[in-house]
Amino acid sequence: MVVESTGQISDHHMPGPGPTPPPRPRRILLLAEIANPDMVSVPLVAWCIAEALARQADVHLVTHIRNRPAIAALGWKEDRDFTIIDTEPMVQRIFRIARFLGASDNRGWTIYQALAPIGCYAFEKAAWDRFRSALEVGDYDIVHRLTPMSPTTPSFLARKLKRIGIPLVVGPLNGGLPWPAGFADRMLREREWLSRLRGAYKWLPGYASTRRDAAAILAGSLYTLSELPAKAQPRSFHLPENGIDPARFGLRRTRRAKAPLRGAFVGRLVPYKCADVLIRSAWDLLAKRELHLDIIGDGPERESIAALIRDLGVDHAVTLHGEVPHRQVQTLLVDCDFLACPSIREFGGGVVLEAMALGVAPIVADYGGPTELMDDETGIRVPFDGPEALAEGLRTVLLEVLANPEKLDRLGDAAVARVQSTFTWDRKAEQIGRVYDWVRDGGPRPSLLCTAS
Repeated sequence: MVVESTGQISDHHMPGPGPTPPPRPRRILLLAEIANPDMVSVPLVAWCIAEALARQADVHLVTHIRNRPAIAALGWKEDRDFTIIDTEPMVQRIFRIARFLGASDNRGWTIYQALAPIGCYAFEKAAWDRFRSALEVGDYDIVHRLTPMSPTTPSFLARKLKRIGIPLVVGPLNGGLPWPAGFADRMLREREWLSRLRGAYKWLPGYASTRRDAAAILAGSLYTLSELPAKAQPRSFHLPENGIDPARFGLRRTRRAKAPLRGAFVGRLVPYKCADVLIRSAWDLLAKRELHLDIIGDGPERESIAALIRDLGVDHAVTLHGEVPHRQVQTLLVDCDFLACPSIREFGGGVVLEAMALGVAPIVADYGGPTELMDDETGIRVPFDGPEALAEGLRTVLLEVLANPEKLDRLGDAAVARVQSTFTWDRKAEQIGRVYDWVRDGGPRPSLLCTAS
């Protein structure tokens, strides 16, 4: 600003408005009780989402003490980048009660989920006590409760945060997929008797307020999205929780499919994953050496599956690898022509994305999360209405691809492109970021992931 001799301010010397300052980074308090880069399943998913979000926003992670060593080993600084909450005594009591009720490491998931709200309340209360003052003075724009991901576990913070004007984002939530008809025996073997009473979670304290007071809810599956109340639907988004780290799954299938085909099963050997159904459906193809199967994973069904392989006389065509470190799975999977996922109650299906990222075509039971990750150009769905139909459907597909193996190559190539465009962790963080912006700034409802047709 220049002052002339008259003492008046000359308008033509007034400075212009200057460049528009960049938008202030979103300040996110991210609650993820379970987030660990050294684990698999939900802990790894939560960590990958948290890490990707931290590349795009000002994120402070709040997590459980058991995750401290793995997170610190990656260079995150405690207090600056993340805060530890210690509710381990409560968690151990919950585990003891769950085991008393019949749960184990591989069975009784519904029992654990029925008790989870107790631990969640303790964690969220500790987080509230630690961050209440910072939230009340506006140090954070948004609180995002990333885990637990089960829709049966309410957030006890929803009402408190709404009262002080801080938006709460919840999810991705996923789970509760009903058992398909005809598999009652497997449900019992999984010790999932409590799943018949699952609807009782809607009576839990905090259920209504979570759905009423959350500014946005992310649903990891179309089923979970459909379970949200009508009043919450305008604030709810379909966003599958699984994604791909290109550094972790960076190989690319180069072989071209031809007989004998090579297929893989990757997952825990438990009843609902149906590895035994896959082997039975293909036993004669295995016997004739037209197909080889790699079974990657371990669990309580391993001995019975090994016995089945011996009884069918297909030891030469089925390799039981046992448990394989997650980072090494791709070295086995990339040499296969297809991934078989006959699981009848899969919420997410991360292994399907991992296969697609490598260029390995997925063949999946047409139910639940895996079918929402692919389309007819990137994989094959197997419809079924019971165990026999699933086995027959798998067999029909295997015979078709044996007669036309180049189809697997086309599907695999298209799968890579789909994953790269939609399912990397950075791509997922971008989509969550659009929800953050909508919650913080308003405007048109954002469009997220395109659901598979």
